[in-house]
Amino acid sequence: MSNKISKTEAEWRAQLTPEQFAICREKGTERAFTGHYHDCHEPGIYRCVCCGKALFDSNTKFDSGSGWPSFWQPVQADNVATAEDRSFFMRRTEVVCADCGAHLGHVFDDGPKPTGLRYCINSASLRLDRTGKVDSPDGA
Repeated sequence: MSNKISKTEAEWRAQLTPEQFAICREKGTERAFTGHYHDCHEPGIYRCVCCGKALFDSNTKFDSGSGWPSFWQPVQADNVATAEDRSFFMRRTEVVCADCGAHLGHVFDDGPKPTGLRYCINSASLRLDRTGKVDSPDGA
């Protein structure tokens, strides 16, 4: 179930680091191989840094060689939303948090089985919840 979250730009700026704000609220991206989670192998649930929504399970994370954390599916399909992205003269599919609309990254159809998808996600848009519980109280 989605709980839509709406905050002012000032509220988001107060909550997030400048890098997190630029990526999540202004649709930026971090440089490849620089994000905190691109080479992380710890178990847990990756949550939205803005609202705590459970997004990806570490069990679906894989090394895509792209330099960003990559997952083959979200925790639940309706925890993320997608939109067409035509920026930079490309056609891509943007991935956003279903609850707060935070820009997470993009999804491509060149991933591994069983889905064939590669959710290429910015580390700055994520927070690893090491409890591994989707409905953890640590999620807020």
